[in-house]
Amino acid sequence: MVTSTEPTESTGCDGGSDAASQAPVPTVRGRLRYLLVLSRPRFWFYLAGPVIVGVAYGADAVPELFGPAALVLFGYFLVPANVLLYGVNDLFDADIDAENPKKAAEDGRESRWRGDRVVTAAIVAAGLLSLVTLAVTPPIAWPYLGGFLLLAVGYSAPPARLKTTPLLDSVSNGLYVLPGAAAYVAVSGTYPPTAALVSAWVWAMAMHTFSAVPDIKPDRAAGIRTTATVLGERRTYMYCAGCWALAAAAFATVDPGLGALLGVYPIFVVAVAATDVAVERAYWWFPALNTVVGTALTIGGLTRIVRPADAGLPIEVWALVVEVWALVVEVWALVGVIVGVA
Repeated sequence: MVTSTEPTESTGCDGGSDAASQAPVPTVRGRLRYLLVLSRPRFWFYLAGPVIVGVAYGADAVPELFGPAALVLFGYFLVPANVLLYGVNDLFDADIDAENPKKAAEDGRESRWRGDRVVTAAIVAAGLLSLVTLAVTPPIAWPYLGGFLLLAVGYSAPPARLKTTPLLDSVSNGLYVLPGAAAYVAVSGTYPPTAALVSAWVWAMAMHTFSAVPDIKPDRAAGIRTTATVLGERRTYMYCAGCWALAAAAFATVDPGLGALLGVYPIFVVAVAATDVAVERAYWWFPALNTVVGTALTIGGLTRIVRPADAGLPIEVWALVVEVWALVVEVWALVGVIVGVA
């Protein structure tokens, strides 16, 4: 749950009110817990997962899987980048989120903005930490990292505030692809296949727009125009199915098997549209679905360089790599459970 017995700051705007003057000072523990909830632990792998996939396909040898660039990129995009992305989003959406049922305090999956200057400073610090990623990656990876920062901030913050411009709100969410592209480039020293990059970008567009379906009513009530509010629920499903089908087709030109794997997404959205499953419920299935697909993609990449049958690459090494990935997934799931029940 988002609610907590920890003292928190008053969210009122009247600094002279008795309630504000008597509000307890937030504790360090309370702020840290709020930043954890703000970072959306259930969605951590939306940024960190592409790093793992990018490293798996960019590496040519086992040591490269655990090199400085791979580890630093994974660490940054696992937590700090999520604090930055969602912190900026919540800060500039505070008024809108007051009417958003996804941000209901009693639900605990996402929280409404309850930050102060300390929390805001933590969000800025999360952005500045990106300088560490520049220090461990070659210049060829910097445009991807810079593109992520620009889109992560520009999506929610004025003057760009891309999330309020139909189609641009969808296209800008290719930002989720850029960590993976940066990891691939940092490890391999070459650019990723264009078809794979296009496929992943279109996939992210559909993912974002589907996640906006539960926000259609509150966004319309707040006067916010998005791709989903313009299309409406049924046509948004069609848009997402089309984008995901295109993504699968583009990926199939790189690897037919992986293209078939991405085909699960258009099937999923069609099933949601054709049944009485509430989109608000289906929205929360995606972290699990994306983790399964991401795991399959990663194992596919790992088998290029770690083959049990190859001489000099014992099965124990292959098993270790897979176990490391499984452990990361389990830790991510555990954090999500802790946040949900705390």
